[in-house]
Order: sequence, then structure tokens, then C-alpha cells
Amino acid sequence: MDMAHGVGLLGAAAGAGGVDAIVGGGGLIQLPALLLAYPTLPAAAALGTNKLASISGTSTAAATYLRRTKVDRRVMLPAAALAVVCAGFGAVSASSLPTSVFRPIVMALLVCVAMFVVFRPSFGAQEAGMEASPRRRLATTLAAGIGIGFYDGIFGPGTGTFLIICFAVGIGTSFVAGSAMAKVVNAGTNFGALLVFATQGHVMWALGAGMGACNIIGARIGARLALKRGAGFVRGVLLVVVAVMVVKMGFDQFS
Repeated sequence: MDMAHGVGLLGAAAGAGGVDAIVGGGGLIQLPALLLAYPTLPAAAALGTNKLASISGTSTAAATYLRRTKVDRRVMLPAAALAVVCAGFGAVSASSLPTSVFRPIVMALLVCVAMFVVFRPSFGAQEAGMEASPRRRLATTLAAGIGIGFYDGIFGPGTGTFLIICFAVGIGTSFVAGSAMAKVVNAGTNFGALLVFATQGHVMWALGAGMGACNIIGARIGARLALKRGAGFVRGVLLVVVAVMVVKMGFDQFS
């Protein structure tokens, strides 16, 4: 890897941390940049190194949000614990299922998310103002921890975005509070997958640590921007990220 690719990779890691802290989807920046810098890197090593960098940023963003945002810990903490285990199972299964199986489904889901957010301008603007029932909290916990946790381990793009929507729909959080909860659960998914990739020897530790340091810088900036500018800003970034993800996945699927 030459100097230009190295600088570009670290810059991409910082940018990914910022985007991911706001609304998720940072992997769409960081993972392609890693593969561009190391074109012969095995897919498992790229995924494992990416998880090491990502967990640094998501943990930092989570800490920043939690200091200034009220969240539903009754949902967030059990979901994060489930996510560690289920993302690990997803990572173990990653080599047995081709990503082409997931792309059309995820693309359709992302389009539905975008349409829902566009045609419901008030959605996620503020807390729903009502206490979620125990049944809704349980369903949201299982969906975030098991469903999205497994998805992040086996495939991954858009995990943070799906978590934000899950919490907004399931228990009525605002986009800002949903981002805070998503970062904690996403840290769990990253940790579970990282454990599997590390035990299999698929992590480039020095490179991942360097990318992680840049990811932390971006995550701190992104989380503070989201907290300062509020749900409207997060909503706008969410729509942009969803559009980019749909285009990117469509290109990968049909090219």
C-alpha cells in the first residue's frame, strides 16, 4: 500500500465514523476503501479488520450519545447482549451464504424505509410521547438483538439504519434517541462478529487499530453534530445514506 492509499484509507475511516455515528451505513465507505487499498485482501480479513475499526467508532459514539440522551435501557441493554451472540452466529455463517441472496431483500427494505420516512415527515422528529407496552418492548428487543444482530454478522450494510428505524417504529423513539440506542447495539454486533473473525485469524490488528483511531475521531464529530442539530438533520442524512446504499447494492447486484 502506497502513501496515497494509506492517507485515503485513514480519511475514509474518519468519514465512515462520522456517518455511522449519525445514522449508520459507515461500512459503505470504510470497507470499499479497505479493499481498494488492499485489492488482494481475502474477504474474511477485510470484514474482520473492518469490524475492529468499526467497534472503536460505535463505542465512542455510544458513549457520547448516552451522556446527553435519554434512552430506554430496558430495550437497549438486552438487545445489545443478544446482538453479541447473534452477530457471532452470523459471522460463522457468513462463508456459507452468498451476499447476492441478501442484496435484493435489503434493497427492497431500504426503499420501503425511504418511502416511509419521506411520506411521514413527523416520523422520528420527537419521542412518541407514550409508554411502550411490555409486548412492544419485547418484540423490539428481539428484532434488534436477534434479527438485525444476525444480519450484521452475516452481511451488514445498513445495520445502524435498520436499528434506528426499528427503535422508532417499535417503541416510538426520536431519530436522535434511536441513534443513541443503535450505537450501543451496533457495538454489540461488531464485538460478536469480531470475536469470531479474530479466533479465525482474520484480523489485521495494526491496520485495524489505525483505522479505529480515525473512526473514533469521526464518530465523536458525527455524534455531536446529531445531538446539536437534532432529528431533522438525522432524518436528512438517513435519506441520503439509504439512497446511496440502494444504488451501491443495485450496482453490485446487477453489474
